[in-house]
Amino acid sequence: MITIKNATEIKKMEKAGKILSDTMNLISEQIRPGISAHILDTFAENYLVSHGCKPAFKGLYGFPYTICSSINHEVIHGFPTKDKILKNGDIISIDIGCQFEGYYSDMARTFLVGDKVPENRKRLVFVTKEALNIAIEYAKPGNRIGDIGFAVQEYAEKHGYQVVKEYVGHGIGLSPHEDPQIPNFGSPHTGPILKEGMTLALEPMINEGTDDVRTLDDQWTVVTTDGKNSAHFEDTVLITPQQAKILTTNRRQD
Repeated sequence: MITIKNATEIKKMEKAGKILSDTMNLISEQIRPGISAHILDTFAENYLVSHGCKPAFKGLYGFPYTICSSINHEVIHGFPTKDKILKNGDIISIDIGCQFEGYYSDMARTFLVGDKVPENRKRLVFVTKEALNIAIEYAKPGNRIGDIGFAVQEYAEKHGYQVVKEYVGHGIGLSPHEDPQIPNFGSPHTGPILKEGMTLALEPMINEGTDDVRTLDDQWTVVTTDGKNSAHFEDTVLITPQQAKILTTNRRQD
């Protein structure tokens, strides 16, 4: 069931989004060659807890960490372990969620690591970021879920990339994953109609090569089957009368 949020609920989600985007800002300042993903995970958890939030991912469906850290060919759900050390030239997706007074927020960014990132990785990150902007542009009353997915897929494929089809965006609020599902592909004028008060987590996941993915033996980390790069951007948004309001604005990155 798709829920419409009232003013009180929206205020709590705005607060959750602000704390989460502040967390992402601070993490972005830590990203550099030589740092471990585990340090980023510890930093994120400490910051969220100190600001009255519960890490949304830790324990969710059994996931053991606060952040997902996915490097290069890792698509989503990568483990932030001590031996995952960032290298100059990597790209890393950081996906974080939090709960504030019962309400959730969710966001992801893909960062360039160091000063030797190859142009093909830079281009993939740029296109994926723009795909999120396009998704947000189409998230307005009267449009349908299919309009968002079609626009993202069209943009990605125009630039020679493929959208991941096995994993999708979603509604968000009292639960980290609510209806509706929001694929990054599809047909225009199909799916549920977007209405004022809906809150959505829009998240294009775009691959450099094939859209085929597989899950590693840890039962969580999703990677591209061809070993090529993947990027991921996500924002939690509120449908307003005119356009989507971003609740996880991360201004140093946007």
